[in-house]
Amino acid sequence: MNSFHVCATCVHFLAKRTDAKMTYICSRLGFETKTSYSFKCWEPKPTVVQLMEKRKKV
Repeated sequence: MNSFHVCATCVHFLAKRTDAKMTYICSRLGFETKTSYSFKCWEPKPTVVQLMEKRKKV
C-alpha cells in the first residue's frame, strides 16, 4: 500500500467542526472515520494524484 492511501487524501473525506470537536466522515460510506484509516474504495483527491505522479518521476 502506498503512503498516500489514507482517508484524509480521499475525495469522499469530510471534516466538520461541531462545538469544540472535529468530526471526520466518509461521504461515500456514510459513517465516521479517522484520517489515518484506509479502505479499498479510496479515490485520491486531484492534488494527491498530482503529488503521486510528481514523486514517481523523481
